[in-house]
Amino acid sequence: MGEKSTIKKKYILGKAREVFAEKGFKNVTMKDIVDACDISRGGLYLYFSGTDELFLAVLADDIAEDDEEAVTAALSGNASAGDMLALFLKEQKKEILRKKNNLTVATYEYFSVNKVSAKDNPLKKQFDTAVKIVEKLIENGVESGEFYCENPLGCARNLMYVVEGLKITSKTVGINEEVIDKELMYVLEGLVPDELNNNSN
Repeated sequence: MGEKSTIKKKYILGKAREVFAEKGFKNVTMKDIVDACDISRGGLYLYFSGTDELFLAVLADDIAEDDEEAVTAALSGNASAGDMLALFLKEQKKEILRKKNNLTVATYEYFSVNKVSAKDNPLKKQFDTAVKIVEKLIENGVESGEFYCENPLGCARNLMYVVEGLKITSKTVGINEEVIDKELMYVLEGLVPDELNNNSN
């Protein structure tokens, strides 16, 4: 794909993201995307065959950028494992609370009606990347004595299940920042050795 085509595709993905964030997945048509991009129907179909393919491309594009930034931020620098995990969770919390340009509703609409293999599922890739980041941070914290954890992978998975649950709950039930902080703290308190927990009380 040439540079001009790459730029055009990126433009379409950006506009499509806005449409999906506003209307969800099931209410979006290719005409909506054509109108948002101000391009011809044929111009859009050169890049994407339908809303399913386009939505997966939007997710994959979003996730690729987020994952690269998250991995770099979480695993670099001289900060302690606890500080880096706190930074990682702060970014997750922003996503949970984000109202504008949020794809959560569209994502769950899409996956409730479409079967996507694990290897082609961008959400699985995002989840697995987040688990790897958290696992590495927990391992680093165990090595430095900040954390106690016999199963860093299990703890990392559990933490990310909590984060994913909070994303859904924030859109379906509505929760505030205080509730999110409490839920994340419950998980984090389990990582702190008893002697450190007792000293902070």
